[in-house]
Parts: sequence; C-alpha cells; structure tokens
Amino acid sequence: MLGSRVAHISDLRGGALLSAVAGWGVKQNTLQARKYALDHGLPYLSLEDGFLRSFGTGERFPPLSVVVDREGIYYDSTGPSALESLLNGPEDLLSGLEEDVRRAKELILLHRLSKYNHAPAFDGGLLRAGDTERVLVVDQTAGDMSVRVGGADSGSFMAMLNAARAENPRATVYVKTHPEVSSGRKRGYLTDVVSDGRTVVLREAMNPMSLVMAMDRVYVVSSTMGFEALLAGKPVSCFGVPWYAGWGVTDDRQACGRRVVRRSVDELFAAGYFHYPRYLDPVLHKRGTIFDVIMWLVLQRAMAERFPGRMIGVGFRRWKAENLKPMLSLHRDGVVFVRDGEEVAQVRPEGKDRLVVWGRSVPEGVEALARGRGARVVHMEDGFIRSVGLGSDLIRPLSVVLDERGIYFDPSAPSDLEHILVTGVFDAVELERARKVRAFIVEHGITKYNHEPRERAVWSSKGRLVVLVPGQVEDDASIRLGCGAVRTNIGLLGAVREALPTAFIVYKPHPDVMSGNRAGRVALKEALRFADHVETALSVVSCIEACDELHTLTSLSGFDALLRGKRVVTYGQPFYAGWGLTEDRMQGGLAFMRRARRLSLLELVAGVLLRYPLYWDWDLKGYTTCEAVLHRIVETRTALEANGGLERLRVGYVRRQWRKAGILGRAWFLK
Repeated sequence: MLGSRVAHISDLRGGALLSAVAGWGVKQNTLQARKYALDHGLPYLSLEDGFLRSFGTGERFPPLSVVVDREGIYYDSTGPSALESLLNGPEDLLSGLEEDVRRAKELILLHRLSKYNHAPAFDGGLLRAGDTERVLVVDQTAGDMSVRVGGADSGSFMAMLNAARAENPRATVYVKTHPEVSSGRKRGYLTDVVSDGRTVVLREAMNPMSLVMAMDRVYVVSSTMGFEALLAGKPVSCFGVPWYAGWGVTDDRQACGRRVVRRSVDELFAAGYFHYPRYLDPVLHKRGTIFDVIMWLVLQRAMAERFPGRMIGVGFRRWKAENLKPMLSLHRDGVVFVRDGEEVAQVRPEGKDRLVVWGRSVPEGVEALARGRGARVVHMEDGFIRSVGLGSDLIRPLSVVLDERGIYFDPSAPSDLEHILVTGVFDAVELERARKVRAFIVEHGITKYNHEPRERAVWSSKGRLVVLVPGQVEDDASIRLGCGAVRTNIGLLGAVREALPTAFIVYKPHPDVMSGNRAGRVALKEALRFADHVETALSVVSCIEACDELHTLTSLSGFDALLRGKRVVTYGQPFYAGWGLTEDRMQGGLAFMRRARRLSLLELVAGVLLRYPLYWDWDLKGYTTCEAVLHRIVETRTALEANGGLERLRVGYVRRQWRKAGILGRAWFLK
C-alpha cells in the first residue's frame, strides 16, 4: 500500500535511511513520530482506513484500502488534509472517470457496501407502521477522534437530536447507535436515549446503507454514514465538520472557512473513493482499484449469506479443526466443533445451521438429528488446488469443498459438483476465466500439492508410446466407492500392460504414500513386473508433460492431464470422467449413467475449479478466487525453492513430525 519498504521501530534512533515517517491518524501515540519527522526534515504520513475497508472490523480483518495523507487526515477539520486540498483545488475530479464513478456508485448502492460489511441487512420490521416520514439520527462512540477534531463535542449530539425532532414534526426519529455500543464494548453519546412515541432507538447491528435507504432524511455529527446517505440521494444535515461538509451538498450547522469551492456529490465521491485512497488487489496482493475491493466485498457477502447459520463441525480432529475453522465462517461465533452426534444435540442446531463432516462418512445419529431439527449435513473435503505441501503433513489448505448433496469422489450418489456439471450454463465470461485459469495452471506447473521437483523428465522410451500410471492411496474413498474389478495400484499396472504390451509405462507413486503417511506402497520389484520405470523424484506434472497418455483408477492427475491436453483413460468413475473427455473402461458405473451431458474442457474447468470449491486467503482472512490461490501457490513455491524450504517440506520424517507437533500444540489450546 505504501510502495516502499516499511520498518516497524519502537524508538527513532538510527533513522538515517528513512524517507518518511508514518503513523496512524492523529492519535496521541503519533506525537513522537511527528516530532521526529519535523526535526529531521522528513515527510510525515498520516495513515487511515479507506471508506471501503473490509468485511468485518479491524481486530479481525485487515484493510483492503488505506489513505496516505501528507497534509493532515480527512476527519481532522482543525487543519487541511490532502483530501480537502484536492477538493479545494482547480482539478476536474471527474475527468476521465465519469463512467468508473457511475459504475462504482451503482455497485455500492446495489450491494449496500460500506466501510464494514458484516452486519445483516436492515430489518424492515423495525420500522413503525404508519410512518409518514422517517428521519435518521446517527450516534457515534464516546471519545471518537473524528468528533473531537471534527468541530463537535457531546453537546452536539443532543442538539442534533433536538433539531431532528423540531425540524421534522411529523416524522418518526430513528436513532442508530454505533455497533460497538450495541455490543456493550463502548458507550455512545446518545446511549441514554430511549424509545418513545416519536423516537425509535435502533441498537441492533445492521448494514448502514440498507438502513439509510429506508429513511427520508439523515442527521449526523461527523459519521461517514452521512456521505453514504448522500450517495443514496438523501438530504443530510451535519452538526460537525466531516470531510464531505462545506462543499454545498449538505445542510451545515457549522462553517469551515477553508472550503470555498462548490462540489457535487459525484465530485466528492471521485475525490474520496478514487483519488484519495489506495486499494489492494486481493488476487495479486498488489496495488489495485476500487473495483477489485468491491468485487472482494461482494464475494465475502455472498459467502456469508450462503451459510447464514452456524457451521457445526462434527468429529474433526483438533489439528484439522484449527486449520479449517476460519474457512467455515466469517463470523466470530459462526463455527462450533463437537465430537459426535451426542454433542451435536447439546448445541441444539436450528434450520439455518449446517452440520459439517469430513469426507463421506457421517457419524451415527447426525443425519437423523439434522432432519429432526431442520438442519442440513454438509460434506467437506480438500479442494483440487490445495497447498504447497501435503495435507497429511498438516499443511493448511487454500481451498476446500462444501457439498450438501454428497461429495465429488463418491460416484454412488450425486454431488453438488455433478449437479453443477449436469445443469450448469456457462457463459462466455466464465469460459474465458476458465481458459485463463487453465493456461496459468499449465504454464506454472500447478497441481494439488505443488511440493515436488519440476525438472523435465528424461526417460529412455526409445520412441515407444509413453504411458503414465499414477499410484493412489488404496484405501482412498474414491477407489473404494468408484472402482470395479481393477482397484489396486498393481492391478492397474497389470491392466495397462495387458492393454498396451509395447508401451513404455511409467509408474508414479502417490506423494502421501511416498511420505509414509498413507497406505498403498507398491514394492519396486513388484511394480517393475509391469512398469518400465518407477518415478519417485519428479512431480506428477513433470511426468504428465513427458507422457503421451495417462491411465488411472480415479486419480486427480487424470484431471491434471486433461488440462494439459493428454489422452486420459479411466478404470474407475472419477469426477472428470463420463463427460465425453476421457476414455472410460469401467462398465455399468452408476455415475456414468447419470452423466449424460457432453462437456467441453473449458466447461469442465469452470465447474470443477471456478464454481465448486471454496478458496481462502490466509493473509486477508477472507474468501477469495481460484486465480488468487494460483498466484499464492506460485509465490509460496518460488520462495521455498529459493531458500531450500521446498526440499525440507518434502523430506525428513523427523522434520515433518516436529511440524505436526507444533500444529497439534496450537490446536490443543483452540477455543
């Protein structure tokens, strides 16, 4: 966000290499930094959150927008700020931005976006029936710095309330308390106001924009809700001097002599939301645009609404619960973990709640309890582009799937993925996303775990057809549930050799098996009865790129091979088979009977990678996109390759166990 290397220092000695000093707002703890900057002739940068900040509040969610002000800070009316100077200047603030301003305003109003976006929409049932007019009075937290330096004090709030009542004699006055006042953490200036015949006190947390939309007029002291009301076309009266007052679009009860230019709401919006702040691109983790942040906030809102109740994890190990808890809900109290069906009953699930289980198996009594309480069972699994490192080594995932119909690897019953692929309509925009995702995956050699060496494979095939046979974990549910007569690694090797007696067959053991974490190892001597080469060093991607075709039971590497344009032959019923893109040897599979639709490769990619999984950003603490996770995979892998960390991640039983012990130790204290 700052575009420079940032040093966090506890004192200001030895600052010869500093180019600027930065602090947060105009708090008391910035005085030393400001003095140092003044004494040493350095710029002082006041930092603050932007007006579209994050899904939730600052203690849990990092900002996606900040302001960097060299003159002051926007809410301090005692002196100029860069925003005020911009608005006072001669610049045409809308030049070249007219369409962007229109579109951004439209999106903000459509999606009811505000600084924080975690609160539910305003419940219209809180409005009094028969209102002829509705006036909103916005309270703030006692001691709010924007009040103190915004030309106001505690008396300003009661004067505002009295004015709202006097100036709108036919209106019901709705007093909105601040969310931190509603939670009991702080007091507000109007905390002691109570509802009466003309007054309704709204103490519930609610989306500010949706509340403003329901009002006819808005009164504020210095709250940003006043500008959001302007965006919604509402008349606004200001009893302090917020940044948007004094430009001719508000009813100002205080004058600010420095503000001499008349500006429209669109010009204020362009200044405050385009020129003044800096935005983060959540995909690239670089400087972005307002539209990057809008799309991120819309995604967070959509994910929060997808599962509006509690996510009750049943039967999860403590380490897995620690790794997965943030991904299950954006709300602090939205996730509960219990050991079994008996404990589920104790937390009393309701209709909006989801009972989350890992994989296909559901603990005894859970399905019956869910039906009886009106809740739903959700099956959870790792996503197809998971991490740099193995899940069995407790590396936390970047993607998971949550499936209410079944689970993608169980062909005995439909899944949400199968439903998407059978019924989904993929438009040109989504297919173009799929094309770019596929190209990125192929270019960067990405697969599920991304921890193996990616050197070019050099095998002495002597011109023969090169066939890759990926090994699998033989107790894997996709094999138990989705295979017929051929269902073991050695059985698959035998079947491939029988079908292709002259081919050069390469056997690639599964990484979980090679690590010793899972069952399914085929002895080298036994594998070489059928295979010409056993590849234990290179990544599966290197092997796929060097082969002519791939034969598999149900391995995800078959999907990897399709992405890379290889012929794929299946002997089971993996999720990517039965759509006309693979040659399927198993006869009479239930899944194949359901999968009557023929798909293009890009339609398959769109369903499998864009619609079905849930992607997570551990830095930004929110849901993200497939594209963003692909970039994180490349960045992480590149950094580990540079410092030798990838090799350490891959080998060494003792090292892996030590890493597990650390995660399990943290999980022990999970609350």
